[in-house]
Amino acid sequence: MRGINTDRTNCGISRRLETDPTLVVDGMACLRHWYSCKDWACGGQWREYLDILKRWVEAFTSAGIRLVFFFDGVVEEQKRQEWVKRRRRVNGEISKIFRHIKELGDQPGRELFCLPSGLATFTPFALRSLGQEVFCSVREADYEIASYARQHGSMGILGEDSDFIIYDSAPYLSVAKLRINSLTTVMYNRQRLCQTIGLAVTQLPLLACLLGNDVVSEEKMRDVRNNAMAAYRKNSPAPYYGAPQGQVVLAVSQLVSSLWSTEDEETELVPQSLDLSAPRRELLKKGVCLYTLPGQKRPELCEISSLPSAFEKYVSPEILKACREKHAAAEGFMVYTVLCVGVTECSNTLEDEEDTELVPQALVYKPCRQLIYGLLLLLGHDGRIVDPPAIREWFVFPGNPLKEPDIVLPLPVSLPCDQPSLDLLWFSTGPDVSALRLTAFLTIFGCPEFSELYGVIEDALLAALCLVTYLVLQVQTLSLEDVDSYLSQAVCLRLKSSQELQQIELPFFSSRAVQLGSLYVRGLSHLLGANCASGCPLPSTALMPWHSFDGRLFHSKYLLAHSGTEKAELLDHDSSSLSLFLQLREKLTETCSKRGRVLQSRPNAPQSRPKTTTQTGYRDRHSGWAPSGGTCWRERGETTGGHRRGRGWREREEETEAQREYESTDGPWARGGHRGGGRPDHHDRGNQNTRRPPKPRGRAYNNRGKYQLAPRWPQPPAPGM
Repeated sequence: MRGINTDRTNCGISRRLETDPTLVVDGMACLRHWYSCKDWACGGQWREYLDILKRWVEAFTSAGIRLVFFFDGVVEEQKRQEWVKRRRRVNGEISKIFRHIKELGDQPGRELFCLPSGLATFTPFALRSLGQEVFCSVREADYEIASYARQHGSMGILGEDSDFIIYDSAPYLSVAKLRINSLTTVMYNRQRLCQTIGLAVTQLPLLACLLGNDVVSEEKMRDVRNNAMAAYRKNSPAPYYGAPQGQVVLAVSQLVSSLWSTEDEETELVPQSLDLSAPRRELLKKGVCLYTLPGQKRPELCEISSLPSAFEKYVSPEILKACREKHAAAEGFMVYTVLCVGVTECSNTLEDEEDTELVPQALVYKPCRQLIYGLLLLLGHDGRIVDPPAIREWFVFPGNPLKEPDIVLPLPVSLPCDQPSLDLLWFSTGPDVSALRLTAFLTIFGCPEFSELYGVIEDALLAALCLVTYLVLQVQTLSLEDVDSYLSQAVCLRLKSSQELQQIELPFFSSRAVQLGSLYVRGLSHLLGANCASGCPLPSTALMPWHSFDGRLFHSKYLLAHSGTEKAELLDHDSSSLSLFLQLREKLTETCSKRGRVLQSRPNAPQSRPKTTTQTGYRDRHSGWAPSGGTCWRERGETTGGHRRGRGWREREEETEAQREYESTDGPWARGGHRGGGRPDHHDRGNQNTRRPPKPRGRAYNNRGKYQLAPRWPQPPAPGM
């Protein structure tokens, strides 16, 4: 909650309680505290991150404290606009990151820090691999956290969201103030807050809504706060020496305390004495209900209806039940939101809006998502669906104004049998069904012939080969050097320890390699979604980034491959790794050649510029790469699949011109709505670097103003079957 200091008490979390203590952890709020690895721009140092999580968990378990983790599983529609505003703002911050890299050839400092793409997706799986209890929410995560903590008598909620002091639940402990070595932090005292502002705990939800949160915006209740301030100043002539916003909190608290005048009104969510129009009263009721936990009010006042599944007529009740259970247990990905909500979303990715050669990941992976949707919704149907289901996609990428979701239709998946049902794929057993699951998974990425490699190479390498093959088929600007970078790092990663990976030194940063790293990690999440939809032919652990990707290792391989390094050096002079690498590359090129995609060698030489040191602890680095000749795919008038663009592309570019200017600032914010204590939404904020870099040479860039975005990219083709 903004503007007022609650009483804070230092508490030693490690103090043993009489009963077995349980701490409920808001996983999303902890991400930026957990990820303390040196590299974040290259795609993530996943092995090191896993080690950090292990040490963090062991600090609590060795003290006898049981941890229960919760992660966001859905974005509720009533909070969609706030989600969109944050995504737009982060796009502007990512633009500054790429400008810094291209100007100085180095990773920016902590003032431009953002978490690696996919961290929120893979962290629940990492914690589960460490034996922890992890839940994924099916509604607002804060509500589920507070409800669980209250129901189970937990010792506290560890997070960074002021909503947790509004809920009448377990004590709220700050993860930002946590000292992991001593297990001490700060506790925000809910009762002392109520004593200070003169309210009962049950009145805090209305106070929070009148001050403004994700559901009830500040603007909607501005006149109520202004009237409260006028009355407060009139009745309190003594000067107030605190922060101005603190005076607003005290004024609104005084208003709230005066509203309930009768016993009947005490059961009201919003007292009738608060003079509001019917729409605004209903909005306040919705906001208050979000803080009302089970058993705290008459159930009819805050009844949370069980919404029907979005596509229940296309799948069996058993499928829906299984998908809900897997989602809640953080064992699945994408399937629940598709079948039960009809929506998928993806937050910001480290993508350079000025790079006209690389297509945004949202569009690169759209064809495989359509096949995932088809596997879930069309399997077992005869194809004569009158009203085909459509998925609403909220994917963030440069050029997408996020004013409305993209409506995406599923595509049928061709399998070598007569229309198997999804139930057969998920629940049946036997070698034939296992083979069918694997074929379905590989078909989604255009390489069903890779089934012959199952059991021959490690599952993680099979997944990496599948992903890189898909990328080559979809992104025509990928070169042989790019493929060598991807495959060599996947092969070499198997033999490297976390410490060895941390010691990799990069002579400079390439902005293109940064984007390619994020592209790969986002692809791993699509592999995970396809695996869940196919009935899990591969173990989930094989699809985790710490088994096939490390950002610094990939970046180093990229620089070596594009410098013309011999393959033996690229594979660390390890003969077995070199042999495996050559086998994988041969399989990839052969598969792509069958589909008309021939890889070309296009080594990029580094630009000659003075080295610049921008932060302590990093070597001097050059700037990024300049491509070796040729025009970008836009100038050729081609899509990533090589097809000519229609005549309407220029018109579409002009039509989107008015949509390109995003918000550059949005004021302080918090996930819980009370900007002073909300959890981060995958990205930190700080002082921004506003220097504009010189125009890079050797690549076609559009002249754009600050924060202007590129036009939408055309649709890549579906992978070959």
